[in-house]
Amino acid sequence: MGQDFWTYFWVVGTFGTYIAIAVWARASSTDDFYVAGHDVHPTVNGMATAADWMSAASFLSMAGLIAFLGYGGSVYLMGWTGGYVLLALLLAPFLREFGKFTVPDFVGDRYYSTTARLIAVMCALFVSFTYIAGQMKGVGVAFSGFLGVEFNTGIMVGMAIVFVYAVLGGMKGITYTQVAQYCVLIFAYTVPAIFISLIITGNPIPQLGFISNVRGEDVAMLEKLNTVVQDLGFLEYTQTNKSMIDVFAITGALMFGTAGLPHVIIRFFTVSSPGAARVSAGWALVFIALLYTTAPAVASFARLNFIDTVNESTYIADDADYDAEAAAILAAGGKPTPKWFKDWEKTGLLGVEDKNGDGIIQYRAGDENEVTKLDRDIFVMANPSIANLPAWVIGLVVAGGLAAALSTAAGLLMVISSSISHDLCRRTFFTGMSDRDELRVARVSAAGAVILAGIMGMNTAKLGFVAQVVAFAFGLAAASLFPVIVLGIFWKRMNREGAIASMLTGLVSTFSYIYYFKFVDTDPANWWSGVSPEGIGFLFMFLSLAVGIVVALVTAPPPQDIQDLVEDIRVPGQRSPHGIADQDMAPIPAE
Repeated sequence: MGQDFWTYFWVVGTFGTYIAIAVWARASSTDDFYVAGHDVHPTVNGMATAADWMSAASFLSMAGLIAFLGYGGSVYLMGWTGGYVLLALLLAPFLREFGKFTVPDFVGDRYYSTTARLIAVMCALFVSFTYIAGQMKGVGVAFSGFLGVEFNTGIMVGMAIVFVYAVLGGMKGITYTQVAQYCVLIFAYTVPAIFISLIITGNPIPQLGFISNVRGEDVAMLEKLNTVVQDLGFLEYTQTNKSMIDVFAITGALMFGTAGLPHVIIRFFTVSSPGAARVSAGWALVFIALLYTTAPAVASFARLNFIDTVNESTYIADDADYDAEAAAILAAGGKPTPKWFKDWEKTGLLGVEDKNGDGIIQYRAGDENEVTKLDRDIFVMANPSIANLPAWVIGLVVAGGLAAALSTAAGLLMVISSSISHDLCRRTFFTGMSDRDELRVARVSAAGAVILAGIMGMNTAKLGFVAQVVAFAFGLAAASLFPVIVLGIFWKRMNREGAIASMLTGLVSTFSYIYYFKFVDTDPANWWSGVSPEGIGFLFMFLSLAVGIVVALVTAPPPQDIQDLVEDIRVPGQRSPHGIADQDMAPIPAE
């Protein structure tokens, strides 16, 4: 059976399962739509959270970035895993104790302010749309590679599928769909890694193969990779050209941004209790670790195999009979451009230019490089083909890539939908709205968000690769939402004026910096203190914290009832009613 059969077998089988789950878990109430009825088992939620987390950025993009950034790519590994520890220990149990639907829900009630709620909605939408722009690019990469179509066409196909189970099932449908997606994508990530590790090092455990000797050679795999890339003029793989302050800042932005991401936090509203939220976060870390400890091996193997198969290969034109041309090149003792390269070239994500006219692809550092376009986001999807693995493994990876690309997109759509239907409509402007009307608005909002997210995904080329675009969202979350959440939980003196000032400071400063250095002045030499747009959210987080604290100290303290509430939620399971903060559907009086 050929590759096409296995690809369609895995894709049709998995997507049939996802849609069946969405139909089974169809939301019938706002409680089901927003928080899955508050009755998801902690282990199940941990697995769904891991699937949400192992998105296009983690599954598709991270290994590709590490493959070409080398040591510098470790910031993504450290930042994204460390952030979950922060979330599990600092925030998840207390936010679940508060018992709301959304992050703006928490902000509006904790800070007894409609204005604070609206600004939190604005922050959540900025973060979510930035994040989903990267995810939709991943959707385009996955579907264009699978269908062999142009990138934008791939995005449109993915939009249609996300629409079905996000709009139909809400958080309940998404949660149980993501459990199935986790099983598919972790299998799809680790199986090829095991195969490739065996081929290159003889060790079946990728995490150990990464530090083992090359099979049949008395040289470590990483040492050989260092030699290969240096011979081609590239920076040594185990080095980085990033400054240490930038490495630190990006890691910090990803860590603290994790703890402020609305689509991650909402996960812990779906379990039954604060204790279950903490257990759920622990399970999520276990499930996530399976991928994140494998990623360095996948990255290094991909870089080595790419160079081996592409460099000094004879280029086969698009209009040629590939099989006949490849056979002729092999018969003459040459190396043909691999079939996987030609397949991905059709998507527009790979490109070559024969600059010296010799018909041979020279992959080099600098202006002599004839691989003129190389999108790092394709490497996990292409890796099994590069390594010439069996057809069923290649098909499995395609299914895993599609699952990863769609899983987080669905969770982000829920944040966007709930921010509009619940926080803007029912809690602010249309307080008399019925449960049925809110559910209808939520579905319409999700549908509109799908369309807008797809358009944004088609226009992400200037922003960077998927993981880099996602890093911008983390920086925005770290600077705007994390300070007001952590201060709202642990400092009862924090008031609405401080929260408003803090969120606006973090959002405006971080967004302005990212926009300026990505669209106006693109010269890294002009970065403030050498900090990249990916890491600036970490520095502005401290500015946001300082502004919030200062403003809170020079203005009136919050009402005593709110201060009592803050004290109360620190002891999970002991919360008692506290007036306005417990009137779930009551409007917040305007200041």
